[in-house]
Amino acid sequence: MNDQEAPPFARARAAAGALFFDDSSRVLLVRPTYKPSMDIPGGYVEPGETPYEACVREVQEELGIQPAIGRLLVVDWAPLPKEGDKVLFVFDGGTLDGELLKQIRFVDNELSAYEFHPVEELDGLLIERLARRVKAAATARELGRTVYLEHGQAAPTE
Repeated sequence: MNDQEAPPFARARAAAGALFFDDSSRVLLVRPTYKPSMDIPGGYVEPGETPYEACVREVQEELGIQPAIGRLLVVDWAPLPKEGDKVLFVFDGGTLDGELLKQIRFVDNELSAYEFHPVEELDGLLIERLARRVKAAATARELGRTVYLEHGQAAPTE
């Protein structure tokens, strides 16, 4: 079989983000300057970079802090018709204490603010499938598990 006969394969763009909490178990959401909806800190994986490395880099670039990033909570296969195949990784950023919160600076001007919200109130603050992904990640954190999702929803296991 030559190259012209090879079947097509997915060429997914990868992105990674961190889920941070405060002492009241509320989730850190950030307000991007380039879109109307809130998000979690993170961004696209660059060539030669792992999703974990991208998460660490994006948190530093967006928030100006270098907290320890923990284990993988969620992997979400979430393609979009206009953007193509995507795979999204969410890592446990842990609990941010007052000292670390005081150090947050929006150094790259991609973000304008951050807020903490209860997990139960994420619907309406985030786009629908991101809200599902973040809620699944918060549950995975509580259960000490890693979860595979498709479009922000638990994927069939059979």
